[in-house]
Amino acid sequence: MDCKIELIFVPVTDVDRARDFYANQVGFNLDHDIRVDENVRFVQLTPAGSACSIAFGEGMGSGLAPGQQDSIQVVVASAQAARDELIAKGVDATELDVQPWGTFTTFADPDGNRWHVQELPVR
Repeated sequence: MDCKIELIFVPVTDVDRARDFYANQVGFNLDHDIRVDENVRFVQLTPAGSACSIAFGEGMGSGLAPGQQDSIQVVVASAQAARDELIAKGVDATELDVQPWGTFTTFADPDGNRWHVQELPVR
């Protein structure tokens, strides 16, 4: 079976604040911000160059409470450049962590959902 991950839900407390953080500070493309009805709102954003998007909203139920998502990892060409860009946009990214399996920086959204940014090692 050939599968592609296309969407990951991120639990948030404030949809507008999360949308603005990911779009304006992290630099994700805002794909959709749709109010389906008075109970359901769907927001989808995609990192530049990614085939996988994130989503959050209202009335979409998730098993995770806001701030509990800590397992999303993205791969970049340069962890240092990604960190520099995040910091320039006001995102608190960690110092680089160099490991044999890659160089990492992490950041959290306003709810505490943690992202891992990895530069792959030379193979």
